[in-house]
Amino acid sequence: MTKHYLIVGAGFSGAVLARELAERTGKHVTVIDERAHLAGNCHTRRDSVSGVMLHQYGPHIFHTNSGRVWEYANRHAKFYPFVNRVKAVTKRGVFTLPVNLLTINQFFNKTFRPDEAREFLTTLGDASISEPQNFEEQALKFIGRELYETFFHGYTKKQWGCEPRELPASVLKRLPVRFSYDDNYYADRHQGIPEEGYTAIVEKILAHPNISVRLHTAFAHEMIGHYAHTFYSGTIDGFFNHQLGRLGYRTMIFERVDADGDYQGNAVLNYPDTAVPYTRIHEHKHFAPWEEHAKTVAFREYSKETADGDAPFYPKNLPADRQRYQEYLQLAAHRKDVTFIGRLGTYRYLDMDTTIAAALTLADEYCRRR
Repeated sequence: MTKHYLIVGAGFSGAVLARELAERTGKHVTVIDERAHLAGNCHTRRDSVSGVMLHQYGPHIFHTNSGRVWEYANRHAKFYPFVNRVKAVTKRGVFTLPVNLLTINQFFNKTFRPDEAREFLTTLGDASISEPQNFEEQALKFIGRELYETFFHGYTKKQWGCEPRELPASVLKRLPVRFSYDDNYYADRHQGIPEEGYTAIVEKILAHPNISVRLHTAFAHEMIGHYAHTFYSGTIDGFFNHQLGRLGYRTMIFERVDADGDYQGNAVLNYPDTAVPYTRIHEHKHFAPWEEHAKTVAFREYSKETADGDAPFYPKNLPADRQRYQEYLQLAAHRKDVTFIGRLGTYRYLDMDTTIAAALTLADEYCRRR
């Protein structure tokens, strides 16, 4: 066994941790990934037909309130400011999201001031629900049935493959109602998109003499014995060969649309109606408004349950999943030679900023214990 480290996965979790270990310990770090590219599901590439920078696995807008994370990201890239202004296409028209003062006034044909809209929404909410136990109850209590069924019920059902009442109430807390005309999808202090895409950031993070990268390389358990420690960003249930059963994940399918000019006039349009099979359409030239392209590329996004061979995107985290994950954690606790990292390794929904923050914190803790 060497004193070197093995990191499985060349996404942000693996790349940031590799760089920190390489710099702080002076030891060699080997990063492997079974894919042909860096950056995991954040991978970006320049389209050969249109010239548009494509977010290969769906839209990624960098947003954070962490000064440390923002400084770290900007150390490796030039970011342009970007505000994600999502629209929802419904049977009643096109509305802005998150639900805000404009959405409410347009939807109900009103001209409410903020205090009036707030009071009006209290009359719509289901007062019989004292403590919401799930996503649906959370929505019904605070915004009422009409807004819930128009904007959230169908979209959530398509996105997660289950009834919203099966999801925890905390899922909806990420989608606030605003009593202003602010239609910025995020409320974080720092928001932007890197000029050269996310893969370029990961390339720069991994550009260190103590780091070697091997793509097209699948993880095998016998690798562990050749390293001082392994950091694993794949699925935790997959690591243990699903011996306690499979955890639930959702994956995405993207249907490409090529066109001239401008296809939909916005970066992201949501389609909450269950009669529409896809959840949203994203047009990628709008993620880089500082560029000009005669042609455009959009993708219809479909959500489905992860099957063998699919790339898992989101942990479902239903009650049965959470129980099973705790059982896998007990198995993991006996493995002193492996640390599980990232969205899949820790079975958590992590944005890019929380992924970077978690990797930096892990590096702090690991190097402090050495």
